[in-house]
Amino acid sequence: MDTIVTRKNRKNKYLLLALPVFLAAGYFLTTAAISKRSFNVNRNEITIKTVETAYFEDYIVLQAKTEPLNSILLNVIEGGSIQEIFAANGDLVTKGQSLAKLYNPNTELSYVTQETSIIEQINNLNKAKLDLRNQELSMAKDLVAIDHDYQDAKNLYDLNQKLFRQEILSRNEWEKTQENFRFQKERKNIIQQSIQREKEANRIQINQISQSQATMYKSLEILRSNKKNFLVIAPLAGRLTSFEPILGKNYVAGESIGKIDVMKGYKLVAEIDEFYLPRVTENQKGKVEYKGKEIDVVVSKVVPEIKNGRFLAELNFISNKPITVQQGLSFSVRLILSEKQKTVVLPRGRFNEETGGKWIFVVNGDKAEYREIKLGRENPLYHEVLSGLKPGDKVVTSNYADYKEIKILNLN
Repeated sequence: MDTIVTRKNRKNKYLLLALPVFLAAGYFLTTAAISKRSFNVNRNEITIKTVETAYFEDYIVLQAKTEPLNSILLNVIEGGSIQEIFAANGDLVTKGQSLAKLYNPNTELSYVTQETSIIEQINNLNKAKLDLRNQELSMAKDLVAIDHDYQDAKNLYDLNQKLFRQEILSRNEWEKTQENFRFQKERKNIIQQSIQREKEANRIQINQISQSQATMYKSLEILRSNKKNFLVIAPLAGRLTSFEPILGKNYVAGESIGKIDVMKGYKLVAEIDEFYLPRVTENQKGKVEYKGKEIDVVVSKVVPEIKNGRFLAELNFISNKPITVQQGLSFSVRLILSEKQKTVVLPRGRFNEETGGKWIFVVNGDKAEYREIKLGRENPLYHEVLSGLKPGDKVVTSNYADYKEIKILNLN
């Protein structure tokens, strides 16, 4: 008789053998994970600072250069090549002083042609005016002759009238005398009216001619004055800057050839990061240090155009006494963005380069532990703390480049 042999469960056997292996692997993985999340550091190698309550002033520090308060560009009025140079860059010039002369043969020829044409038109108008006056003179002579004929007819009429009443003159002769006198009288009246109308028409024409001549004389004067446009003249007194013309170089009309700085007052011009554009406005105040004293400044103009990630702002000095500075001198400007306000602040450090202000190591005894935080505004000295830290907390503010995956720092 066969005996039933019970088969052993090999699956359970394998599980019993694998369990210690899994536990050992889990232990080592857990240990490795914990070891990766902690790091031993020397206290002397890190910077520890204390969170505190203080007056926070939102400001930025920027570099600005002094420039004259007012400047004017020197533009070429009539294009051409540089023929002569009368001044040098940096010279002090007076109003009306000639600085350079340009030459353009085509434009000069055009000026001569236009001038000749205008003079010819003026002469033609003079001739037309003279013809009208001669016409009036001729009509005046005709009127004298007609008036003479009228007077003769009138005298004969008066004489024959007496003779006819005395029955010395025949009726036929008297009627001829009457007819001739009537004719001369009507002729004189018609000629007088015609001459009067002609004189009025001539006066209108002469006035129109005179107006046209005045316009042409003005055009001629402007044309002749335009010849001076080949000269670059200082429109006001000041210091000549950015003035570097080259003999023979061609400049087009409207091109800038330099500028004149008015030596009456200075302003500061600063380039500011585009991040601050919404927060920088006119009339904002700031301070600069000059010769050991703080001088107030105010934003007078903001140019919102962004170039290479920066925009321009102009600031004016606020002082009861004149300030003597040199053009191009650099100042460190402390521009105030908001008034002082008491709040929780954290001293600035390089930790923010790696964390973006989202977390920090908080010191607790001989350890520094990872903690999420939220920071607000900042100035060159402090960060404003919005959440995650309280006054008295000690934090690590040095560089976190080696601690990106670390959760605990063991402080030796």
